[in-house]
Amino acid sequence: MMSAICARRRGFDVTILESNEKTGKKLFITGKGRCNLTNNSSVQNLIENTVRNGKFLFGVFRNFDSEKCMNFFEELGVPLKTERGNRVFPVSDKSSDVISALNNEIKRLKIEVKLRQRVTGFVISDNSIREIVTEKERYTDVGYVVLATGGFTYPATGSTGDGYRLAASVGHTIVDPVPSLCDVILKESTAGLRGLSLKNVECSVFKDGKKTYSEFGEMLFTDKGVGGPCVLSLSARICRSDFSGMKFLIDLKPALDEETLKARVQRDLDSQNNKAIKNVLPALLPKSLIPVVLAQAQISGEKQCNAVTKAERARLVDALKHLTFHILGCEKDRAVITAGGVKVDEISPKTMRSKLCDNLAFAGEIIDVDAMTGGYNLQIAFATGFAAGNNVEIIE
Repeated sequence: MMSAICARRRGFDVTILESNEKTGKKLFITGKGRCNLTNNSSVQNLIENTVRNGKFLFGVFRNFDSEKCMNFFEELGVPLKTERGNRVFPVSDKSSDVISALNNEIKRLKIEVKLRQRVTGFVISDNSIREIVTEKERYTDVGYVVLATGGFTYPATGSTGDGYRLAASVGHTIVDPVPSLCDVILKESTAGLRGLSLKNVECSVFKDGKKTYSEFGEMLFTDKGVGGPCVLSLSARICRSDFSGMKFLIDLKPALDEETLKARVQRDLDSQNNKAIKNVLPALLPKSLIPVVLAQAQISGEKQCNAVTKAERARLVDALKHLTFHILGCEKDRAVITAGGVKVDEISPKTMRSKLCDNLAFAGEIIDVDAMTGGYNLQIAFATGFAAGNNVEIIE
């Protein structure tokens, strides 16, 4: 939609081939329906929060940074606000307002939109796309093509991975797509913890005994493992990893060092020394988490506090500071974005034009770039879309 608007403003006749029954379907669910459309920060910060191939985006961010992105949407009639972490949302908190603004501009510019037009292939001649074939029609009057199909996450929104196949058909290399910004699947059963949210905890990933990444904030337990803001950020770092030997650790009391926590535990046990330890720990832990912590500490929940040994107290503190699980992988079905896609070496970084096909460009998640949560991925989508649309060149 961004590419179409930019190309049309430059005077080109533009048609959008949309595989869905309406435009902007995936945009509708972004930011939990609120549409975190950019991050109000510097180009350097945008690049630093791009996990893969951030430097490739320097040129497009310079030409369409977060300020220009915000101005673009406010000029289309969408008032914006900046929240914690410089996250930018519509004042209305409705992603539908962003979609409506784009659709209204498309109508104003008289851009033709063809719905339910899933592209199945290209006809190539003289290193250019001459025809586009869909399940219903064949388009022969092709001057320039922008491929902006998204990745493979949330396929119900149209992200079915078709773009990878189409890009590969003209010779492009596809870096193997994997889910990112997603839940992490654990070896241990978390069914009894499902829905439990933890705030102000530190989540860390250990590989072969060494801490590789950590995040502080909020997380939650899911039916297969863990999710929430901390986990999403960590998943972006590990989604291409070998998960063997990888562990997920939670520091449930990051504000307390081990000695301070040890003294706190001792006070709690001493103050209620005739009670079973499972009935004392609710002062420290959510009830559903107590059996998990005690199991790791190898202490019976029925054991009276006055019978807990020094070694058991040490194991309890260790479990509170290092609650440990084993990682099996990343959850594809709930991934916010796809990591991987068209290799950036085969794309011009300023124009998004293909280096292999004369009249092809790329925009958005189909490219091998992905970022952290916070509006960064939509900023990538809009900036690359802006570049692709503003660098259309019809080659006869």
